[in-house]
Amino acid sequence: MSLLQEPFVRRIAENGAELFEIGPWKEDEELSAGFTGRGGGVSEGFRASLNCALHVGDNPEHVALNRARVAEAAGFRFEDWTCGEQVHLAEVAIVTAEDRGRGRLERADAFQDTDGLLTDVPGVMLTSFYADCVPLYFFDPARRVVGLAHAGWKGTVARIGRRMVEAMTAHYGSDPADIQTAIGPSIGESRYEVDRAVLDRVRVLLEEEPGNDSCSISDFSQDLGGGTALLNLKELNRHIMIKAGIRPESIVCTNWCTSSRTDLFFSHRQENGRTGRMASWIGRKEGGTFR
Repeated sequence: MSLLQEPFVRRIAENGAELFEIGPWKEDEELSAGFTGRGGGVSEGFRASLNCALHVGDNPEHVALNRARVAEAAGFRFEDWTCGEQVHLAEVAIVTAEDRGRGRLERADAFQDTDGLLTDVPGVMLTSFYADCVPLYFFDPARRVVGLAHAGWKGTVARIGRRMVEAMTAHYGSDPADIQTAIGPSIGESRYEVDRAVLDRVRVLLEEEPGNDSCSISDFSQDLGGGTALLNLKELNRHIMIKAGIRPESIVCTNWCTSSRTDLFFSHRQENGRTGRMASWIGRKEGGTFR
């Protein structure tokens, strides 16, 4: 899964926001997609400084300023920022023009119980939040559909990657063979230790996955003994998306590990839960250019 060139390219925006943009996708001038770092914001203490989440006890005004800074750096207005209340499952919401801006200032008006977002509306900036979980990005250049999914281990075994592909097919007529995907910065396989309960859920996933006649849990984990193992969530999500019809060559995957690079990223595990959240984003810029 290692790449000769890291697809998530770090950039410090003019307003100071630290961004990691999907380099291979920048050829499409209408598309903006990437992931935030932890630098360039106004939050303080253990949330310093570009915390983008409202659920970690931060000053809401600081979060709003951080989000506005990210939106500007990504080529959108703050009014375009649209998000869900994540619950580590696999619900996917279709975002319409009327939904633009949901959740940008208050959690109550975000999409509730939602870990996946899809839209074909230009100018809507889809966002979701992370501190070790896996961000998944989806782009259908034929139907001009974009999407984000938040995949912790629970969302992964609930097949949120497959649910996203199925929703794109059902709602927009996407052909899975046309869909481009990306796997963003998250906890790496050398850092993500899980217990027997998680491993059992992964085994069930692999046993039930359609057409899976050759993979076993050892392909995605390293046994540590005592019922624990290191789990490769990025590779597991890649496997799920391929089984859903995504071409392997249409998946780009980062090498960034949030747990080992707390100078750049927030990490729930490494920082014992006292940390902020990065944001993933994706959207089509209105008019095909930055405003």
